Amino acid sequence: MALNSQVSFTWVGHGTWKSRSAKGKEVLIDPWVMNNPGAPANMKTVDKCDLMLITHGHFDHIGDALEIARATKPKIVSNYEISEWMASKGIDRDSLIGASTGGTVDVDGIKVTLVHAEHSCGITDGDRVVYGGDACGLVIEFENGYTIYFAGDTDVFGDMAIIAELNKLDAAFLPIGDFYTMGPERAAKAVKLLGVKTVVPMHFGTFPALHGRPSQLQELVGNNVHVLDIKPGDTV
Repeated sequence: MALNSQVSFTWVGHGTWKSRSAKGKEVLIDPWVMNNPGAPANMKTVDKCDLMLITHGHFDHIGDALEIARATKPKIVSNYEISEWMASKGIDRDSLIGASTGGTVDVDGIKVTLVHAEHSCGITDGDRVVYGGDACGLVIEFENGYTIYFAGDTDVFGDMAIIAELNKLDAAFLPIGDFYTMGPERAAKAVKLLGVKTVVPMHFGTFPALHGRPSQLQELVGNNVHVLDIKPGDTV
């Protein structure tokens, strides 16, 4: 099923997505690619990336960010602390856009707003964990106006209703695995707060602890909401 005829999303696996924007920009969200156990073999390389978006600093969301950034030289939107960490690792500051919750940045017509998430954000740096600022979700408005809420890793929280009020959301990408994020029951409440009719589940099935499944969420939200049930490598 096409979410939008001009914007595509391909699930790399876990919380990582590749998107092609309405004007052909290659967007990579939460870059855990080469070392992602859920990624199909044919997706474990990134030859082109125009825009990299990062929700938080955990290894399963940022683990391959430095290598991909060095190879493809994208613009990179993250929170301020992650951008500073990437700069300390030699990433060109001119490519880094370190914002914070509530801030909106426009990269070649793609508008990205960092929004609240209920999660932690330590960055594994060698044998230590360093401060990574606050975990974020993303509201992404593509060049044609198509707008998604990309929750990143989070629990449900009441201000999801405010995110929906402030943005015309066409779809929501929500974690449903449980244990590290909300599971299907709490994600069902998130769907109600967001008021969306199209939901794309993620962050499930990679490890045994992430036991939530799209079918469980579909049963909870009813037939008026379409919950996509796809596998890594699929494009919608």
